Amino acid sequence: MKNYTITVNGVAYDVTVEEKGAGAAQAAKPAAFAAAAVPAPAVSAPAAGGAGSIKVEAGAAGKVYKIEAKVGQAMKAGETVIILEAMKMEIPVVAPKDGTVVSIDVAEGQNVDAGQVMATLD
Repeated sequence: MKNYTITVNGVAYDVTVEEKGAGAAQAAKPAAFAAAAVPAPAVSAPAAGGAGSIKVEAGAAGKVYKIEAKVGQAMKAGETVIILEAMKMEIPVVAPKDGTVVSIDVAEGQNVDAGQVMATLD
């Protein structure tokens, strides 16, 4: 068994890898890794077509697992707006700043690409 520290989007995770067979490695999934939230990056940009000025983007390609926020809902920075499913993990996409949800631009079950705008806030 070997222990590694992996950093994803500025968040450090401790993982243990067990070697099986002729050099093949299989990652053991520690509880701390499974419970840790990986925030997706979000970028502020000018409003386009009535949408809000704060864009909430997918940090990775995946499927929209659940939409946590509703249009008109007030959000604090760090609150979950949408949950993505990618590589069998649930990844919360959080509000980058305080604001009010202006639009939800995806539907549950929809596939999204990394960087795709999924919601906007104002």
